[in-house]
Amino acid sequence: CLASTNKPVLTLFTKKPCPLCDEAKEVLEPYKKRFVLKEVDITLPENSAWYDKYKYDIPVFHLNGKFLMKHRVDIQKFEDQLRKLELQS
Repeated sequence: CLASTNKPVLTLFTKKPCPLCDEAKEVLEPYKKRFVLKEVDITLPENSAWYDKYKYDIPVFHLNGKFLMKHRVDIQKFEDQLRKLELQS
């Protein structure tokens, strides 16, 4: 249950297939105990607003609902933001 953890939520906006998304998830693998990964398939009808916004930019990552990065994982930026959130909780 997500509610029971204080872990930051990393939202990945993706679609199938998405080799860059798969690559990004591999890069994030060592950190996965520190966050909850939520994948949003932008091709689903209920996600059409995200599709319109990100169809040319996936993968796109939001951390706790705020835009973080797109196209590639910026590990330095990700670590910095993750650390900030961990210090707050």
